[in-house]
Amino acid sequence: MKVTINRWNAIGTWHWDHPQEELCGICRVAFDGTCPTCKYPGDDCPLIIGVCKHAFHMHCLLKWINTEASQGLCPMCRQPFETATE
Repeated sequence: MKVTINRWNAIGTWHWDHPQEELCGICRVAFDGTCPTCKYPGDDCPLIIGVCKHAFHMHCLLKWINTEASQGLCPMCRQPFETATE
């Protein structure tokens, strides 16, 4: 039996592999989506995970860190925010 494929429609999905949280702690948008600044999810809208294990969209965290109220602290637990190196 010989099979000939005339047309093929592929569909793919992806998601960030971060089990603790599903939403950005700042904008409250799912990590599989984008922050309010970006149009498309993925490499242009990466996650930043702190030593405290809280995760945020990169753009959301940068905006937070640049505010005077942040004082360089995690917006969720108020510990000094340092990025985790895995």
